[in-house]
Amino acid sequence: MRITHLIGAVGFLAVAMPAFASGGHAPDHFSPVVLALAAILAGAKIGGHLALRLGQPAVLGELLVGILLGNLSWSGLHQFESMKNDATLDALSSLGVIILLFEVGLESTIRDMLKVGLSSFLVALLGVITPFGLGWLVGAWLLPDRTIYVHLFIGATLTATSVGITARVLKDLGKGQSPEARVIIGAAVIDDVLGLVILAAVSGLIQAAATGTTVSSASLAFILVKSTGFLFGALLVGTYLSPVWFSFASRLKGDDVLLAAALTFCFVLAYLAAVVGLAPIVGAYAAGLILESVHFEKFKDREEHELEELMKPISAFLVPVFFVVMGMRVDVSVFGQFHVVALAGALTVAAILGKQACSLGAIGSGADRLSVGIGMIPRGEVGLIFANIGLSLVIDGQRIIDEGLYSAIVVMVLVTTLVTPPALKWSLSRRAIQKTQTQDTTIEVR
Repeated sequence: MRITHLIGAVGFLAVAMPAFASGGHAPDHFSPVVLALAAILAGAKIGGHLALRLGQPAVLGELLVGILLGNLSWSGLHQFESMKNDATLDALSSLGVIILLFEVGLESTIRDMLKVGLSSFLVALLGVITPFGLGWLVGAWLLPDRTIYVHLFIGATLTATSVGITARVLKDLGKGQSPEARVIIGAAVIDDVLGLVILAAVSGLIQAAATGTTVSSASLAFILVKSTGFLFGALLVGTYLSPVWFSFASRLKGDDVLLAAALTFCFVLAYLAAVVGLAPIVGAYAAGLILESVHFEKFKDREEHELEELMKPISAFLVPVFFVVMGMRVDVSVFGQFHVVALAGALTVAAILGKQACSLGAIGSGADRLSVGIGMIPRGEVGLIFANIGLSLVIDGQRIIDEGLYSAIVVMVLVTTLVTPPALKWSLSRRAIQKTQTQDTTIEVR
């Protein structure tokens, strides 16, 4: 089927929604949601296809489709307006982000974190501290009437790095095993952990302020210790408990036991994270980090697929819902306001410059510092996750992230994700040319 036919099908679904919902055939709440899911999933795949055809990550296409669907009211179609904050779609979207962070964790292991070395650690540390400070300054400069908690959250949002986008670009360029790739991937893993800790600390401060609790330096220290303690405590305890759980699960009869056991483990840790006041995604990420193939050895006798493969159908359904719904919540009309455009531009500049500073940490690795800095730029799905959490945080009846700020953050995510692939390709090509010229010069001297 041609792409134009698919686009027409999505358009038909969009136009059909109000008629379907009001024509007496779907009086319940759930049926319009089902039709909205059809449009969301079809649109996500079309957007992802077009993005990949243009050499961009699929997530960009999914996000842009969401922005399109969420702003159809400009053309007189209002069927998606009620879907932007629909409770069912919001629940599916939240579940999608938990699955996403679980999968991100599965791509790394605790041993990977321990092997990344000093260079990756320094890159990650600078790549968190500098954007956080710059984001705070941008917030204080352009949003002086907002509370310090808003400025803090903006800084936390800029700390994120999307390792998946950079890893895909490096792989496509045949540089997956280069010094730059090892430093970037290692730093991005640590960056994820540090970013989640900062997010937990800032969210804890905001929640404390919302309840009228006095936030002292001791309270801040407690929040940091709690968030760090949960993450590393979960890694430590889970490492010993997960083999016991999966050994028991391997003796259960039935199909897809491995998938059910893994999701149970993920959801329990996500719930425990929420119980101690952290975002559930912290627990989901920790669950992914803990699980390794050695835990599933006994399932091989049952000819089960690998866990990553079993997760694909679930993530193929839920993760695009998250990205499209996040895009639907962007109100493009706010870009008619100069301060929103200025904020989006300033955040984008701060996001790019902040990650360039982290390249100073690439010492003794033989990696090209410029390429390392560029590889850490994209915010991608992680930046959207942070912004989405900000939408749920409220102080004095006002959301920490309002429509204008949320839209500005999404623009920053789009731009940083869009510029990274061509910029990284150029930087690595430049590096290769320099090496060739150096080798030619050496040969001439000899």
